[in-house]
This record gives sequence, C-alpha cells and structure tokens, in this order.
Amino acid sequence: MDVDARLRELGLELPTPMGPGGNYLPAMAAGDLVFLSGMGPVRPDGTLVAGKVGDGGLDLETAREAARLTGLQLLAALRAELGDLGRVRQVVKLFGMVNCRPGFNRTPAVIDGCSDLLVDVLGDAGRGARSAVGMAELPFDIAVEIEAVVRVAA
Repeated sequence: MDVDARLRELGLELPTPMGPGGNYLPAMAAGDLVFLSGMGPVRPDGTLVAGKVGDGGLDLETAREAARLTGLQLLAALRAELGDLGRVRQVVKLFGMVNCRPGFNRTPAVIDGCSDLLVDVLGDAGRGARSAVGMAELPFDIAVEIEAVVRVAA
C-alpha cells in the first residue's frame, strides 16, 4: 500500500513529530516491532489540546479530535523511525489514556478518534488490539496520550 498516496487522498499531512518530553526515545525498533512512546494531541499551530474530558470539561467530539491528532503524531514518529510508512504490516496494540473528570467512562469512544484515523490511513493493518483508560492527570494537562506497538517489514 502506498501510504503517502493514501494520506494525500484523505487530504492529510503528517506533522513534524513532537520531540520527547523527557529522557526517552519517541520510537524504538526491536526486531519486526516498533514501540512508539506515548504521544499527545498537537494542533497544526503547534499548541496542545489540553484539559479534562467530561462534565464541565472537554466534550466527546473535542476529545475524539484530540485522539485523531495524536494518531497523526504517532504516524509522524513512525515515519521518522522507518523512513517509509509502506513498511507497516500491522498495528499490534494501542494503549490510549484519556485525561478525564470523575464519572467519565466513554474512553473507548475517545480513543476511536485515533483508531478510526489509523484504519482510514492503513486499512485493515491499522486495526489492532487496544486499551482505553481514564487517568486523573496526564503530562502537561494534555487531553489524550496514546502509545502503540507496530509490526513492520524489514
């Protein structure tokens, strides 16, 4: 699959990958797996989508868009690591964390913003196992943080 052509067809442009917020690597290859560190939602203007999701905070649609933006960051970091997204064979696992207010329990619907993007871009290879959990706090008060494990061709 020509992933770059698919991105153009969808009208998407991958951002410059956001650098690490600490002493770690954005991506680490181990055999045919690439482990992507937790990424956050960066708007095209470089600002972060911040705040808690739920009653009195960010609404579900804003949170889903934050997860979608996070998916673009994951793809950008993966391209930086691989050089070519055509090497992606399968998203193995996503771990999605939502910065949420007490009582908010629709975390799977939030992380669907990322999952839907990955399937749109990568087809069936974008669908893998997944967890979607709520957190009391996330770094820099970001709304969503998502990490991934991806199987790639040599």
